[in-house]
Amino acid sequence: MADMEDLTQGSIRAHIIKLAIPIAVGMIFQTLYYLVDLYFVGKLGDEALAGVSAGGNIQFIVLALTQVLGVGAMALIAQASGRKDRADANLIFNQSLLLAAACAALTWVAGYWGIEAYMATLSIDADTRAAGVSYLFWFLPGLGLQFAMVAMGSALRGTGIAKPTMVVQMLTVVLNAVLSPILIAGWLTGKPLGVAGAGLASSISVAVGVVLLWGYFVRLETFVTFDAAQFRPRMEQWMRILRIGLPPGGEFALIFVYMGVIYWIAREFGPAAQAGFGVGSRVMQAIFLPAIAIAFATAPVAGQNVGAGRYDRVRETLHSALWMGSTIMLGLTLLCQLRPEWLMHPFTDEADVIAVGGEFLRIISWNFVATGAIFTFSSLFQALGNTLPALLASATRLLTFVIPGIWLASRPGFTLRQLWFLSVATVAIQAGVSFWLLQGALRRKQQAAMSGSQGADAGVRASGAG
Repeated sequence: MADMEDLTQGSIRAHIIKLAIPIAVGMIFQTLYYLVDLYFVGKLGDEALAGVSAGGNIQFIVLALTQVLGVGAMALIAQASGRKDRADANLIFNQSLLLAAACAALTWVAGYWGIEAYMATLSIDADTRAAGVSYLFWFLPGLGLQFAMVAMGSALRGTGIAKPTMVVQMLTVVLNAVLSPILIAGWLTGKPLGVAGAGLASSISVAVGVVLLWGYFVRLETFVTFDAAQFRPRMEQWMRILRIGLPPGGEFALIFVYMGVIYWIAREFGPAAQAGFGVGSRVMQAIFLPAIAIAFATAPVAGQNVGAGRYDRVRETLHSALWMGSTIMLGLTLLCQLRPEWLMHPFTDEADVIAVGGEFLRIISWNFVATGAIFTFSSLFQALGNTLPALLASATRLLTFVIPGIWLASRPGFTLRQLWFLSVATVAIQAGVSFWLLQGALRRKQQAAMSGSQGADAGVRASGAG
């Protein structure tokens, strides 16, 4: 039987590494999940690939919403686990499942109602639009079911358990890889479904993943369990989840604003510049995976210790995560300084695209260590149950990057190099603001905990004297 992993005792660094390894493996497999579909869809022609890519953009909206649900549930369950408060952890888990069901229903209703209008907005080509509509029609069931996957995976992470989610993610990727050629290209069946098969393969894989995780909870999990008596909406619990989860969702949205501004500015330099930035930014996101995994592992470790009132261990968690994340990011910085073009070659053979992407990676790598620190700070805010400061720190980039970037782009002699250097500076500012806000949040949380403890002690003494 699986119970919670007590992260309030033992080596902080060992806990982080133990959680980070399966989280990183799961992220890698999740990345492969989308590459498999793109590989087989790419065989169908440019219109099919463009339609699936455009239709797949709706997944970013779903990812932002799952971030809201996942972060809120994970933080509250981690704190409850630290307090050894199984009742509260169980309540949050079951309410997060209800919230996941509500989000899934909203995704399906809005998705099927707006498919045609959505694709008409993104494409004027009839074949591309038809491909996107066909793909989304069969992909929407899987998009909705992702909320259940996130709710269950976040509950396990909050209790300090990450391996079951990793195993399920691996199995869904393998299943998707098997189904894609069968459904898309018609292998074995002789009945190719094209882009509809890509959407159907993904939906079937996600559905199987949900069933597998559900089976794990039914058969093995004991700390947080399904409880039919708690399957009734409780708005106060939903608000607890949303108060913590909404700011990280907002952070996700701000990232896409930032990326959109760069694409908009780069359009004046032609398709090669946009492609170079596009490939370079995807490479950057991929090489960030180890640091992101450490940050994801940091949140439940710190969260349990916040719940237990062990603020010495909370600060130790911060220092250990910063040290490990910064070491990894420094190594990646050196790689991008020496041979960034190596990282571009697997994705493109175009010399001008490689030149733009290589220069982007070489310059932007100077902010890798600061970016890793931002990931860690964000996880600590989640552990504290106060994520608004992280959103405020992210919002500084709207002022320090977006506005100056648009102004620079209007000046004579503007080059993309200037935009990359501006980004390096603004990330450093964001890291500084985030660190300052985190120190204040930690101090206030610790003082509040000490005041509550002193008040309880005084009450006990007064009761004894009476």
